Amino acid sequence: MKTGIVGAGMVGATAAYALVMRGVGRDIVLVDKSSQRALAEADDILHAVPFAHPMNVKWGDYADLAGCRVVIVAAGVAQRPGETRLHLLSRNAAVFREVIPSILRYAPDAVLVIASNPVDVMTHLAAEYAAELGVGPGRVFGSGTTLDTARFKSLLGQHLGVDPGYVHAYVLGEHGDSEVLAWSNVRVGGASMDDYCFGQGLQVEEDTRRAIDEGVRRAAYRIIEGKGATYYGIGSALARITEVVLNDERAFLTVCCPTDEVAGVRNVTLALPRLVGGGGVLATIPLSLSAREQAALASSAQIVRSAIDELEAAAE
Repeated sequence: MKTGIVGAGMVGATAAYALVMRGVGRDIVLVDKSSQRALAEADDILHAVPFAHPMNVKWGDYADLAGCRVVIVAAGVAQRPGETRLHLLSRNAAVFREVIPSILRYAPDAVLVIASNPVDVMTHLAAEYAAELGVGPGRVFGSGTTLDTARFKSLLGQHLGVDPGYVHAYVLGEHGDSEVLAWSNVRVGGASMDDYCFGQGLQVEEDTRRAIDEGVRRAAYRIIEGKGATYYGIGSALARITEVVLNDERAFLTVCCPTDEVAGVRNVTLALPRLVGGGGVLATIPLSLSAREQAALASSAQIVRSAIDELEAAAE
């Protein structure tokens, strides 16, 4: 099983490393506009194979993506000093206008997983460009809030003294400041959070909720301030998403893809619990949210939709 990664920067390279460490698939191809960078990352990761799982890791160009079942897209340009968000989006849109058709020319049946930020808007664009080439809905989706959901589960599990794997919780909406932590849907070991806490003599006070919310929502800012970029978490998330697709696991993940309507906002791309398998996103699972969470989700959806509208208007 073959995976392609377009964009061999820190996110793309770390995703490749995570795939090797998890033993996901059999072949990895790194593609980057800098062949020197792609070669260096592929060699470095290949040298870790003897300590992990059997894997072929190499660099190449778009033609080498032939046969890939999944292609992770981590390409894009960095924001320049003083550059507006709209200008950055416009430049990344131009990158994707070239990258997406180039991938599909050689890997027409691949599932595309978008990792480039802002991931919701970039996924929306990627899906539009792919649709122009006949790619149906679901085969192009973004990492969304997969990492944010993992952060939520980790912090809540830490507070409750429970392995995060037994904490079922979701972060919805934009991968960004307006994301929504769906507290009303948290379950621990199959029980609602309130029932679990009552049985264990625990409490999750409002102050604790605010601290966890802040810990999830501001995590990237703290990490970037400390070391300049985030890549371990998102690289691991991308490896897990790839594993789900390659193995057709039919897992629930908070990925983002174009959706007809979310909380009253039409044609928007953001994260919701989605059933993911070998064909990409297979279904979207509706959640029963509190009135406050529903309003927050509507606000988050409108923020993403407004960014898409602004970008489309600038392109006219």
